[in-house]
Amino acid sequence: MKRTTVDLWVGLFVVGGLVALLVLALKVGNASTVTAGQGYKLTAEFNNIGGLKPRAPVKSAGVVVGRVESIRFDNKKFLAQVTLLIDKTYEFPKDSNASILTSGLLGEQYIGLDGGGDDAVLKDGDRITLTQSALVLEQMIGRFLTGKAAEGPTAEKDQ
Repeated sequence: MKRTTVDLWVGLFVVGGLVALLVLALKVGNASTVTAGQGYKLTAEFNNIGGLKPRAPVKSAGVVVGRVESIRFDNKKFLAQVTLLIDKTYEFPKDSNASILTSGLLGEQYIGLDGGGDDAVLKDGDRITLTQSALVLEQMIGRFLTGKAAEGPTAEKDQ
């Protein structure tokens, strides 16, 4: 009788641990998000999206207001077209600005929305026209090194 009671408690402990791991995995994976029935879609075009991925957060003033629904390449304009799903409780002016930002130095990328001053608000299917692409660290380093190489040895002689 004692052995079955211990086995029962061990079994319950293992099941509880598995449930806790499942909940943790769903939280880390951002499983709780806006669904199409609870939000509206916006599109934005960027020259470079860096490491932005679908389901990345869309934030305004540090608050998650939506998610990146999809990313596709426009063959005619040679731009990345990003579809955003914004929670219906948040409204943004038509002249809002979308930027691709990074959390911390090497963190995940997300889209930051900055509201404008227009009285008209964005609606389902609208396009955000004011966008700022991602800053790619490799490109910035390359530009810096190219600038230093262009200065050459003459810059040292002038000093």
